[in-house]
Amino acid sequence: MKLSIVYDNEANNGFISDWGFSCSIETGDWHILFDTGASGEILVHNLHRLGIHKEEIDIITLSHKHWDHTGGLRAVLHPGVAVCLPSSFPLSFKKYIAKKAARVVEVSEPKEIVPGVYTTGELRIARLLSEQSLVLKTKGGEGVVVLTGCGHPGLDKILEAAKPFGTLYGVIGGFHGFNKLELLHELEVIVPCHGTIRKNEIMRMYPQKAARCGAGMVLEF
Repeated sequence: MKLSIVYDNEANNGFISDWGFSCSIETGDWHILFDTGASGEILVHNLHRLGIHKEEIDIITLSHKHWDHTGGLRAVLHPGVAVCLPSSFPLSFKKYIAKKAARVVEVSEPKEIVPGVYTTGELRIARLLSEQSLVLKTKGGEGVVVLTGCGHPGLDKILEAAKPFGTLYGVIGGFHGFNKLELLHELEVIVPCHGTIRKNEIMRMYPQKAARCGAGMVLEF
C-alpha cells in the first residue's frame, strides 16, 4: 500500500505548501484520495508532481466539511469517481457532488470501503459536524495505519475507534490539539501533519518513530 502526501502545511522541493491536507492511497486495485486541501490549483499541481491524474482516482474520501479539506474537490471530480463523506455534510453539498461524480456514499457507522481500507464512521465534533478517519491494513501484516484529517474528535478517540480493525501500527495526519503524547508510544510509525499543535514536541519525544510530514512525502506499508 502506497501513501503519498499531496497537500500539507509543509512541502518537499517541487511541491507547494499550503494550509490544508490531502493524501493519496494506492492499494494496488484501488486509488483513493483522502481530503482535497484548500486550493484546487495547488492540489492538481502536487498531484501532477506525484504523477497522478484525477481520472485515475476511484474514490475521494472527505474527513469533514471544513474548507481546508474540501476546497480542492471541484478540481478533481470526474464522472467515474465516487465520493465518500460523513452523512452530516450539508444536503446542498451532496447534491452538488451528485451532479459531478458517479455516486455519493454517505458514512455514519464504521465499515469497509474497499478491501483493506476502512472508515471509523462519523465521530461527532459538534451538533452539525462530524469527522471520519481511515484505517489501512498493512500488506506485511504489522497491523493498521490510521489516517486522520484534522483530528478534531481527539486522536485518542480516533485510535480507539480504529482498534476493532487490527493492531495499531501507525498514525498519519492532523493531530490537532492532542496532548496525551504518551499514548503514541506503542505505535511504530508517527507522522504528524497539518494542524498538529505539538508537532515539534512529538518529534523530540519519538525521534526513532516520528517523521516530519510534507507534500511529496511517500510511504509504503
